[in-house]
Amino acid sequence: MRFFEYESRAIVAKAGIPITKQGFAKTPEEARRIAEQIGGPVVIKSQVLSGGRMKAGGVKFADTPDEAAGHAERILELEIGGHMPRGVLVDDRADVKHEYYAGVVWDGIRKLPVILFSDMGGIDIEEVAENHPDHVARAHFSTLRPFSDWQAKQLISSLGVTGSALNRLTPILARLARLFLSYDMTLAEINPLGELTDGAFVALDAHMDMENEARPRQKELLHELGVGDEETRQAREPTPFELAGEQVDAMDHRGVAGNVTEFDGNLGLVIGAGGGSLTLFDAVRAQGGKPANYCEIGGNPSVRKACGLAKLVLQKPGVERIAVMMSIVSNTRVDIVARGVIKACVELGHDPAEKIAIFRIPGAWEEEGFKILERYGIEYADRSVSLHEAARRAVEKIQGGNGAGAEGDQFRQTTAEIGSETDV
Repeated sequence: MRFFEYESRAIVAKAGIPITKQGFAKTPEEARRIAEQIGGPVVIKSQVLSGGRMKAGGVKFADTPDEAAGHAERILELEIGGHMPRGVLVDDRADVKHEYYAGVVWDGIRKLPVILFSDMGGIDIEEVAENHPDHVARAHFSTLRPFSDWQAKQLISSLGVTGSALNRLTPILARLARLFLSYDMTLAEINPLGELTDGAFVALDAHMDMENEARPRQKELLHELGVGDEETRQAREPTPFELAGEQVDAMDHRGVAGNVTEFDGNLGLVIGAGGGSLTLFDAVRAQGGKPANYCEIGGNPSVRKACGLAKLVLQKPGVERIAVMMSIVSNTRVDIVARGVIKACVELGHDPAEKIAIFRIPGAWEEEGFKILERYGIEYADRSVSLHEAARRAVEKIQGGNGAGAEGDQFRQTTAEIGSETDV
């Protein structure tokens, strides 16, 4: 989950890293009062979970409280990247001498956090790394051993930073690394980290992303920040379709039907196998298909959960057919998933043979699953058929017909025939 800048600043301050005087406002009057308390020039920043605020007009400078209130009024009504702001951050306009970058991010390849430091702050670290690689220092560190100030000092000094600046930057970088570990972050970034004219260092901006799975462990922090249990905090607000996907997963403890993401396409996907889901999604696109959604199903879901996910996808506007696929052999029972997706089609009045473009799930109980699929005339593929070929077949059916399918009483079988909601 992502944090707004004002929350990220609070996390940084909690870790003992200096920040400028600032306050969060939801109204122009609140912005005026905060500006009066700061007592000098301020910056008004839109609080949205997206980038491009400056270009969109979501960052303004004010010399007086009245000017701050005026900017806040306009910014609070400004949509940026499809988002309306949560509020505005009223921040002291610091007298900056030099800008640095400090960040920690999770390296999925090495399975370790990597700490980054640059003496060129204020711009994207990716741009600095590409155009000025000699101005970026990086090092992986352990998640088991305590992070030491010496590690931070060594990294900073490798860029030629010495003297007072080195001594003041060292504890800031070390605290950022410890913050990353303590709060289960996947990203902890300060950009820019400003050196003021008086020699002090302060975080002028901050970005934090936390593992979604860490929410139960970080309840105290989230409570302090006022983050509600219902907030998903992705790069954009979840759609009703995506929220319904979370409800499907929560309906039963068995298996997983998660990471439901909405797209504007006509081929619905019920796909699984972890990273294989991404491969299958890409395979559909590579074949010229237009996915209506992304999702992940697996871990031996119940008939009820498989049915719920399939129903959700089938009822999405614009969906003509669904493809049910997994890329590898797993312990997920093929017959359970088959019964679930067929049950969804039947209860919605669709012919499963028309609505299910392809079924390719190699795994446990596949012979039993294939018998069920044969009974309803559904095209299925075993493990001898590649996932790319399965995707091609599904896309071909979408392109070759509207997939409306026949409807009527002939497809309304009893739930006993295809498995009740209480089936394993």
